[in-house]
Amino acid sequence: MTKSKADEEDYWNSSKFKAFTFDDEDDELIRLKESRQAVNSIRRLVEEDDDEDDVEKVSWSGEPVGSISWSVKETAASNQRTDREPAFPKIPTDTPSLSKSQSGYSLSSLFKGETGGRGNFQSFTDTLSDSSIRLYAPELRKPKSEYKDYVSDWSPEETIQRLQQGKTAPLEKFRSLQDKLLLLDFAVSAHDGNVITAVLIYLKRTLSKEVLFRELESRQTALRHFIHYLTETKDQRLLLELLRFAHTCLPVTPVYLLPFSAEDSAHVQDHYTLLERQIIIEATDQQAERGGKVEIFQKFPRRASILNMPLITTLYYCCFYHYSEPEGTYSSPLNIRQTFKISGKQYFVTALAARAKLKAWLDVDALFTSRNWLGFTRKKSPLSFQRVVDVLQKNSAPTQVLQDYVGLVEDPDMRISLAQKHKCHDIVINTYRDMKDRQQLLGYRGKVGRGSAEERKIDELLNNQQIRWKN
Repeated sequence: MTKSKADEEDYWNSSKFKAFTFDDEDDELIRLKESRQAVNSIRRLVEEDDDEDDVEKVSWSGEPVGSISWSVKETAASNQRTDREPAFPKIPTDTPSLSKSQSGYSLSSLFKGETGGRGNFQSFTDTLSDSSIRLYAPELRKPKSEYKDYVSDWSPEETIQRLQQGKTAPLEKFRSLQDKLLLLDFAVSAHDGNVITAVLIYLKRTLSKEVLFRELESRQTALRHFIHYLTETKDQRLLLELLRFAHTCLPVTPVYLLPFSAEDSAHVQDHYTLLERQIIIEATDQQAERGGKVEIFQKFPRRASILNMPLITTLYYCCFYHYSEPEGTYSSPLNIRQTFKISGKQYFVTALAARAKLKAWLDVDALFTSRNWLGFTRKKSPLSFQRVVDVLQKNSAPTQVLQDYVGLVEDPDMRISLAQKHKCHDIVINTYRDMKDRQQLLGYRGKVGRGSAEERKIDELLNNQQIRWKN
């Protein structure tokens, strides 16, 4: 249906859409200018501090922005949003707060402390110095030097207590022997094995073995802990040294439980038995020597203690001072030989040296005498008679004693050599006779004294028609 021209004009003029005209560009330019003016006015308002006092900024809760009450509420709200413990304590309800009538100041004036013609107002720094406001600041932690746990100047007793509590406590500050022993005594009194072991490790590192062993000898508990520590660490060398030094106070059980092999354990047990034997012998001989009634101790005073001496030295000592004692006594050489399973040869050599030293030639002769099943006696030695002669000669045996054993040397040439060396003329003459060597016998005649018994014996042999000489 066609509309009239008047109706078309009304339709187009009543629509919210307008037809394009060249005047629209001017309208947009006008609106842009108005927008720029509004922005510039806001910028001037923010930048001018003088005008800032006249503007009151209000938060969503109605509190003026920048006021003290607004700052406290904002801080409390931010703390509630975190999972950590609040840095500020709870605000008490009775804390005086600033009224809204006093909060009409901008944040910049708050920091500057400006009055703005509204009366006196404290700066932010002055406000924080107020006692009621300062309660909200977190309390600073005290320096570590103010706490006892961070001070290293502890006494030995305090150090042991800290070690018991599992706290760090350096032991290196205790350098004197007295302080170190106090540490050990307090550790033992605390009845804490770990603390005792820790102190013993420190003493082992800082003291000499002699000093440490001497102090442990009077501290049984610490000694047992030290033995256990050396056992666990497999320090067998130090264990043996401790065993030799502290023989008088070591308990029997730890000695036998040391981690040695079967062969080594037997040696350790024998050594401990020897130490016990030496203690008994030493105590008895000291008393006898002081009494002055035993002849051998008067003629041959003891030069040293028998304690800590090797087994062979102990056997020599007993052969020297207790040779004739019955086998049932601790100091009897035969008892020692049987207890420690000393070989016959070793016993023979030791007894020979001891009795020759005393010049007990009858005892020496008894060592070589043996009987067969028919009751006949003969001289027998586990050593070569050449070595026997050397031992006797070193102990200044007389010629009569020497020639008895020189004549027992099996090799003729060696026998003649030893006999000539020790001037055993009868041995040389008899050996040449047995060798039927007339020339050697004539030559030796010139070496003996003229008119002596040896010269007459040589003449009788040379004139004997029954001897068939080989030369």
